[in-house]
Amino acid sequence: MPIKSKLEEKDAKHGQKMVEIKVRFWTDGIAAEKGKVIPKHAWSAGVVRIERNDAHEIAPAQPVPFNSLLELGTAIEKVLIEYGIVLHRSTKMKKYFAGE
Repeated sequence: MPIKSKLEEKDAKHGQKMVEIKVRFWTDGIAAEKGKVIPKHAWSAGVVRIERNDAHEIAPAQPVPFNSLLELGTAIEKVLIEYGIVLHRSTKMKKYFAGE
């Protein structure tokens, strides 16, 4: 259902219609030899960053680090707030929240 408001609407090309957040896990220091990795192995820490999106006027800056999987949600929330991203409840989520 479209959001009815006085917010500015813009055209967006294919690939620019979504806001994309990337989660990256550190892999250094797991393999015994420097410069090598063990495939499919990573630390439970890393960074969250937002991808560039000109239609949404997003230009990424500093990634937000997290040191455990328990901090991952907080890091995602910090990125969303830092870039002024406003989330709207999806159809499934509306059954959990009052309003609208």
